[in-house]
Amino acid sequence: MELLIPVLIILLLLALSAFFSGSETALTAASAIRMQNREKEGDKRAALVNRIRDKKDRMIGALLLGNNMVNILASALATSVLIKLFGEAGVVYATLVMTMLVLIFAEVLPKTYALHNANSMSVRIAPLLNPVITILAPIVDVVTWIVRQVLRCFGVDISMVHQGSHMELLRGVIDMHDGEEKEVVEQRAMLRSILDLADVEISEIMTHRKNVEMIDSKKPIEKIVEDILNSSYTRLPLYSENQENIIGVIHVKHLLREMHKHKGDISQINIIELATDPWFIPDTTALYDQLQAFRERKEHFAMIVDEYGDLQGIVTLEDILEEIVGEIDDEHDVPVAGVRRLPDNSYLVDGTVTIRDLNRAYDWDLPDDDYSTLAGLILHESKAVPKAGQAFTFHDFRFDVARRLRNQITLIRVRPPNED
Repeated sequence: MELLIPVLIILLLLALSAFFSGSETALTAASAIRMQNREKEGDKRAALVNRIRDKKDRMIGALLLGNNMVNILASALATSVLIKLFGEAGVVYATLVMTMLVLIFAEVLPKTYALHNANSMSVRIAPLLNPVITILAPIVDVVTWIVRQVLRCFGVDISMVHQGSHMELLRGVIDMHDGEEKEVVEQRAMLRSILDLADVEISEIMTHRKNVEMIDSKKPIEKIVEDILNSSYTRLPLYSENQENIIGVIHVKHLLREMHKHKGDISQINIIELATDPWFIPDTTALYDQLQAFRERKEHFAMIVDEYGDLQGIVTLEDILEEIVGEIDDEHDVPVAGVRRLPDNSYLVDGTVTIRDLNRAYDWDLPDDDYSTLAGLILHESKAVPKAGQAFTFHDFRFDVARRLRNQITLIRVRPPNED
């Protein structure tokens, strides 16, 4: 009977140790998204879990404090009991026995269970754990303050640790959405693109001015109407004298409405008065900011200029949406064969194809910080204008310049690193 009570107390302390250990694992491993959803559905225990996890330092401190207290007390009692039974050798026996008991039943077993049942266990233990954390909070706050001061002496400021971690965590979750299925690859690319909107400048996705269809306001109205109706686009820039002097934007719908108003007599149409004012934006605008601007102004079309005011190209709402969901083709789009896969699993790529489009379509990881097109990559990395037939290896990819027109690289053969 003399030994029974200490043994029962030791077992109780081991059970408390298992509770603290399992609680720590369950609360840290529980899905934050599922807890948030359950709280929105009215689950009060899930809401309590979220409140506990909001103060993670206090939660971890209380659990570690409670766990260490019961482990040390259990070890001290076991040592006392075994010394009475075996003398000084009881210290060795107590160390061995308590190490095995704590390791198996108070650490590995509860943590393993909690890891595989984190969500369900966390909502069950939250009501029990909350008062414990509240009681131990003053001690934990003192310990936390001491830890912060000691770390600060070594130049470590833990208040800065979590800055920016949410975005990194979100990107990591997206990368974990793994798989080679087409829909998985598309979903992963789409989610990454949403996060990149704030980091990509409008100049990287714009249609360059040399590829923009424009209308000369000095042409006869008959020719202007013919050019507009033959175009595959609904909005066309209108210029005067030279293409740098954009004076408006013509919308096909407005033209058709005006033609109907004059009963088909196009000679009565004043194309300049019909055009809307052009909207000029700097080429350094981020895609996210431009998307918001399109929404606020309820417009779909903007002209891009550089720091000197020179026209660089155009961007549309569809261009930005395509950065998220991929290429959008409608019945009026003209298909452009920018990439062609060869039988040996290499690719013939137009020099104007953007790196972002290649990375999205083929899950490559080519950098695009200093350039936007494949031709730009080769020019940047080679530090020269290569001749047709020259080959380079950059970022583990092999690039063969297949065609060059004057100083412009127009066609490149690309061999990814996993293809020999």
